[in-house]
Amino acid sequence: MADTLTLRELNRATLARQLLLGRERIAPADAVERLGGLQAQEAKPPFLGLWTRIERFTREALDAALQDRSVVRATMMRATLHLISAADYAALRTTLQPVLSGAGRAVLRSRDAGLDVEHVADAARRLLRERPLTFNELRPLLSDAFPDADERALGYAVRMELPLAMVPTDDRWSFPSDAAFTPAEQWIGGTLAGPDPAALVRRHLGAFGPAAPTDVQAWSGLKGMKDVIDGMGDELVAFKHGRRTLFDLPGAPRPDGDTPAPPRFLPEFDGLGLAHADRTRVIDDEHRRSLATKNLRVKATFLVDGFAAGSWTTARKRDTVTLTVTPFAKLPKRARDELAAEGEALLAFFDDTAAKRQVEFAAPAT
Repeated sequence: MADTLTLRELNRATLARQLLLGRERIAPADAVERLGGLQAQEAKPPFLGLWTRIERFTREALDAALQDRSVVRATMMRATLHLISAADYAALRTTLQPVLSGAGRAVLRSRDAGLDVEHVADAARRLLRERPLTFNELRPLLSDAFPDADERALGYAVRMELPLAMVPTDDRWSFPSDAAFTPAEQWIGGTLAGPDPAALVRRHLGAFGPAAPTDVQAWSGLKGMKDVIDGMGDELVAFKHGRRTLFDLPGAPRPDGDTPAPPRFLPEFDGLGLAHADRTRVIDDEHRRSLATKNLRVKATFLVDGFAAGSWTTARKRDTVTLTVTPFAKLPKRARDELAAEGEALLAFFDDTAAKRQVEFAAPAT
């Protein structure tokens, strides 16, 4: 019979892998790989995500990893932009192609159902081999070759079908809002491995386990994970959590449920809150719904005793930057004091030019 995991044990196991039980001394590229990548629709959140996990982390350290190409920003899990190690990109990108192709087909059905995606991809590949291009530069060139096609559809087809990497710049968060793309194999200097769904399962379990097949699917966007896990046989161990069977790597950390978990601020779109179908290991379903905005943004959250306890925002007015903490419920004084200290450190990293930094607590949201 499989061992049973309590909610707190499951929470602590996930926090341990996500570097949230204590900051660690680890290189950014190694951290990005261990974390299973960092969602990166916007350039800044991954920097904040690593700051909250790595001891003495600096913006320059991640920028260096992006510049030396050990970390890349590219479309990966769930057809969204991520920071991911170059090694994981090479190992997993081909496995995720069905996810990206499916996302592309869904868009093209409404924009340009008759588009020959393969021919468009070939044309884009030739253009991008000449030099990196932003999509604002690439789309008009593709329109010249495919004048009857919807210009936005052309760009999206390329984004989903071609393995591309974003080219970092000297911008503060390493990428401008309209970044250039280049062929990924050319950028990382290596070829992509063939499809290997088991490798995808191992990466998810190492970063977010223990987990069920539906959790791996929610994180990756790839279907059929139950069959993949069933085929991994004795390679995995199983646990019961309520009615669910969760799988894990045998040697992965699973701390006691009473292991201390310090308060932590997580950025928008942080993987901790997006990597499972059942996210109650870190947030109640009641509060989870309140963290998604109408325009599909995922709010920045903070943890108290390992669980999501509210959201936070920052705003700058003249020379003062303010972090506003909005809890789900009234916070104990000790938690408020610890969050205030953590928040002041976050502001120093977030905006080191401000003359004044302050942390404010709003009334509970519920």
